[in-house]
Order: sequence, then structure tokens, then C-alpha cells
Amino acid sequence: MTVEVNAMSTAPPSRRRGAPAHAITFFGMSGVGKTTLSSMLQRHEWFHYSADYRIGTRYMGEHIVDNFKREAMKVPFLRALLRSDSIYIRSNITFENLSPLSTYLGTPGNPALGGLSIGEYRRRQAQHRAAEIRALLDVPEFIGRARDIYGYRHFVCDAGGSLCEVVDPADPADPVLACLAEHTLLVYLRGTPAHEAMLVDRFRQHPKPMYYNPGFLDAKWREFKALQGVDDDDAVIPEDFAVWGFAQLLAHRVPLYEAIAQRHGVVLDMEEVAAIGTEEALLERLRPHLEARR
Repeated sequence: MTVEVNAMSTAPPSRRRGAPAHAITFFGMSGVGKTTLSSMLQRHEWFHYSADYRIGTRYMGEHIVDNFKREAMKVPFLRALLRSDSIYIRSNITFENLSPLSTYLGTPGNPALGGLSIGEYRRRQAQHRAAEIRALLDVPEFIGRARDIYGYRHFVCDAGGSLCEVVDPADPADPVLACLAEHTLLVYLRGTPAHEAMLVDRFRQHPKPMYYNPGFLDAKWREFKALQGVDDDDAVIPEDFAVWGFAQLLAHRVPLYEAIAQRHGVVLDMEEVAAIGTEEALLERLRPHLEARR
């Protein structure tokens, strides 16, 4: 069975009908174990909801495919086939492969090196912000759908790395945080400084979808150009800004994650995450918090 929001949710529904139903949201920076833990729970018959996958299919899918078509229209052979509806272009985004979304979001800088104008980059970032908020607000609906349609009692949401960029951790009435906290247990997977350095190296090899809040993006764009000694936006080397900006973003996000966890969530350090290999071990660690919610 293939589920619209989750191409990987093929495990049979739980037969433990008497067990209490759980709903958890994992959040934190990339690589701390959100997807690993979510996939482990999926194997134990939890419905796995990926916010990034929902963004890339439901809310950004048309933008991504339209961008493919714009590029194809530059090729005379493909242009003729597209205009006659002779070929079909689609995105093949998966949980493991978010490249279609990353490619669409792109990086600002020199267009000759594959960069976007800063104006176009801001426009696509705004699209992503709206998509991410909607995907996170969809969580209650999919908790219900997972149980009512597919028979799953338990639900896990992999919130992606940019949750902290689309909410206000200081606002107790923030609609996204209020929604997630009402319907799920928020669990912050906390990294380490050494982990952050590893993430930068990983990002250089395998870029992931990145969202910057507008104020932070504008400030870092100006700062990077000053560091490089350039005034022209098109003189920026896209890859250099992407890697530098990613490192800046990691440092920016840590206090935001901490603030969300302090108000709404539970903290699991990476060392704990690495030692959790089973559903039972995770539930034992979270049991007091799950019971308190009840």
C-alpha cells in the first residue's frame, strides 16, 4: 500500500489494539537522528509522516515540476514534445531523496555558475515557508487519517530541520507550535559542536533543502558579500555562500531549538539517540512525558 504523504508507510497496522496510542514529533538539525528514529518506529507499525516529503509533494510539487519544464523548454527537441503534450515530466521525490526540492530552492549568486538572483531566491524561500507551515498544520489531519483509514494506532512526525525558522518560540500562542504540542509530544534531538562540523562537511557533499527566515537571510547575504569584498550579487559564488550560510544557520538555530524544547518539548541528546535501537527503549525513555500528556 502506498500512502500519498508517505511512500514508505507499507508496514501492516498494529494488532495491539489495547495499547495506548502515541503521537510524537521529532525536531532538531539535520543528521541528529530524526529520520533514523522515525524509520525505526515505522518498522514497529507507526505511521511515519515526513514534513519535508509533504512540502515537496503537496505544497511545492507544482513549483518544482514547472521549474523542470522551464529548463526543458530551453532544449528545442524537448520544447516541441512538451508543447504537443507528447512527454510527461514529474518529480520523483522520496524520503531519502529530496534533491528535487533542493534543486528548486537553489542558491543565490552568479547565474553562470547555476546561481539564482537574490530576488528569485527570496521568492522561492517565501514559497517554502508557506509550504512548511501548512505541512506542519496538517499533522492532526494525518493522525486521524492514519488511524481511521489505514488502522495505525501510533504516529511519528519528522518535522525537518527548519521548524524553528517558521515559528516564534517565545510566543505561547504560536499556531504551529500550539498545534504540534496539542496533538503530539515534541522531542528535540540535540546535537553537539562536533556534530555541527560534520554536518557542514556532509552538506558540502550532499546539499539539502535550506530555508532561512527573511531577516537572517538578508543580514547574512550582506555579511558574506562584505567578507568576499564584492558589491554585485551576481559576483557571489553560489556554492561558497551555500556552505558558509549553512554553517551560520546551524549556529543560529541552536538557541531556537532550545527555546522550543524548554517551553514545549523533551530533550534527547545524540548520545542517547545512538543508544536507542528499539521501540521499547524509546518508549521507556519517553514514558513519563507520554503519561503526563494523558
